[in-house]
Amino acid sequence: MTHLIAGNWKMNGSPASAKTLTSGLAAKVSAGVKAEIVLCPPAPLLAEVAATMGSGALTLGAQDCHANEKGAHTGDISAVLLKEIGCKFVIVGHSERRADHGETDAVVKAKAAAALMAGLTPIVCVGETEQQRERGETGAVITRQVQSSLPENATAANTVVAYEPVWAIGTGKTATTADIAAVHFQIREVFSALPGGAGAGALRILYGGSVKGSNAQAILATAGVNGALVGGASLDLDDFWRIIEACP
Repeated sequence: MTHLIAGNWKMNGSPASAKTLTSGLAAKVSAGVKAEIVLCPPAPLLAEVAATMGSGALTLGAQDCHANEKGAHTGDISAVLLKEIGCKFVIVGHSERRADHGETDAVVKAKAAAALMAGLTPIVCVGETEQQRERGETGAVITRQVQSSLPENATAANTVVAYEPVWAIGTGKTATTADIAAVHFQIREVFSALPGGAGAGALRILYGGSVKGSNAQAILATAGVNGALVGGASLDLDDFWRIIEACP
């Protein structure tokens, strides 16, 4: 299947830097790439990125959405609106949202359901903390999050799952390829038992956690890895491009 490389800019960037980064990337991909590339800038920059990427090989994504279509939810953005302004993907359940905003599996599931209803593809994030890993709880945490964060109508065709061990995000630490392969296998197995899990072999599962140009080739060649959710490296045109080029 086609690998998916999603750049999560988090709370970084400006109109000027967004235009420079997007235009530089658009120029590079114009010659053709093997991967599907999604850019997820902060919400105020979505329009700038959409206008700059044009109708080429780049795809627009958002970093979060609300579970409701509209209403009195100051500061939030509905999945419907994201769809209307050109988004095709939305990240939900990122560990930073779970930690900083107290988002539970139920909240993540509701957001993913809203994304699907709006016609967006949710990138549903799961992953264990360092303390959970040290206690040997990785398997239990991943099983619970996959079972409880995905809506009943999630399928391999309309949903993406991202495994992001919390201890590896922005720390420079990266899980071993053996660890990554094991967790990705587990995610696919758990997904296959869900209501929409038929054809789980086609589910795209991304790895996220200090992915950069120097380690991308090994990660993307790992069994069960179908792409990457990239944080800091997605803000550096050359390093992000190295990740894209590493797709098999």
